[in-house]
Amino acid sequence: MFGTLELQAEVHEVVDSMIERLRTLSRKSDGQFIAVDLRIEILENKNCHRSGSTRVKSCYNAEEIVLFFRKVGFDTDNTIYLSQSRWDNNLSVLKDIFPKTYTKETIMPEEKKGKFLKFEDSEFEKVIDFYICSQSDVFVPAISGLFYANIAEKRIASGKPQILVLADITCTSVAVTNYFSLYVSKKNHLTYLCFCY
Repeated sequence: MFGTLELQAEVHEVVDSMIERLRTLSRKSDGQFIAVDLRIEILENKNCHRSGSTRVKSCYNAEEIVLFFRKVGFDTDNTIYLSQSRWDNNLSVLKDIFPKTYTKETIMPEEKKGKFLKFEDSEFEKVIDFYICSQSDVFVPAISGLFYANIAEKRIASGKPQILVLADITCTSVAVTNYFSLYVSKKNHLTYLCFCY
């Protein structure tokens, strides 16, 4: 099913080097490597509204992510990768609390930036995000949609079901397990039809 998604050698090398760098940074602090699908340009163009009577919105900003991470107990030493291409001042609140927060621009090898970061929101960048988000210790979709569903599919198929869905948190003590993706906790993703779990 995923055979058509194999990376070309040069792209594979770049993605592998980025993932290894993120893993090395997280090992140094004995933390986790968390990938967050957070893209400022989408947040600015999307109406982030609540879904019915639930506590779930369709997208979350950097401040809401910080509040969520702190409430569920993520340590400030965790390494965080954002799918945002380049640093934006709206992300500063995240880096203030979680100083090991990176974008493609800050984690990609310098000699590869000219080729892979030429254009904002290029296809290369989407592919890089897909693979990094698929390989992280934890994936957090700050924006709901097809990208989230595709990452969930890849993670489930490769045995990495650690996907947390953001939600408003009002109480002081919150268990991380309360925020596992329904794709995983209820096994309602189509991928589960293809595998025996």
